[in-house]
Amino acid sequence: MTVGDTQPTQPLPDWTTAPPEPRRRHRAWPWILAAVIVVGLAVAAWFIGESIARGLVEKTIRDQIVTNLALPADQEVDVDVQGTVIPQLIAGKLDDVTVSSDDVSVGQLQGDVTVHAQGIAFRGDPTADAATATVRLDQEQLKSLLADVQDFPVDSLALAAPDVTVSTELTFLGITVPVGVSLTPSAADGDIVLTPSRLQLAGAEVSADDLKSRFGSIADTVLKDYTVCIAEYIPAGLTLTEVKVDGDQVVADFDVDGRIASDPALQANGTCSA
Repeated sequence: MTVGDTQPTQPLPDWTTAPPEPRRRHRAWPWILAAVIVVGLAVAAWFIGESIARGLVEKTIRDQIVTNLALPADQEVDVDVQGTVIPQLIAGKLDDVTVSSDDVSVGQLQGDVTVHAQGIAFRGDPTADAATATVRLDQEQLKSLLADVQDFPVDSLALAAPDVTVSTELTFLGITVPVGVSLTPSAADGDIVLTPSRLQLAGAEVSADDLKSRFGSIADTVLKDYTVCIAEYIPAGLTLTEVKVDGDQVVADFDVDGRIASDPALQANGTCSA
């Protein structure tokens, strides 16, 4: 018999046989929830700030327009700034701005005005990369503009797209004959030009040659172009590029010099030669 046979077998200590304690599992959802809340607050703060910035920019633009054009304090002016405003303010340039207002009066020129400008830098001297303006005049507003054009029969003026129509009379050998004239508008050297395109003699359509053969030089009074200078009614920084009849309105398009906001000479009205 060996010594090992005489010694009783002892059980192993508890620590050698006890199962390991389960590892604590850290719950992730509180961290995720906190992150979502923080992001949500940041987004909300951004949009609140964006809303305030947009409101201030649009109000400033409107106030400047009302002041510079001497418009009534309650004049409705719509300002639309495209894109997110805060990054544009940081960059010092507004990418795309559209301003519109109805029944704007500048001297004898009155109409609905829309201005579209791009790349408006507002640090230092304000300039724009590109800008255009559109003025829409109804029949009565066009009459007011043409009232001082010599020999123009403004009282009979009407709009019949694509032309402006007028009625007048020719007298030959004591006989007076009504003549209807359709005038096609265009732009030339910054002026509005009305060119006869169709003629009616006593209700029947005739050509310019027919009218000339019947009335001789007297017909020249209705065959001539009418040139309308509008420079004295608008800032010198605006150049008329196109004019047309669209439905019941005359639409005039202008190029706008991008330096107009900082150059007093471009802000002042132009002049018409005698």
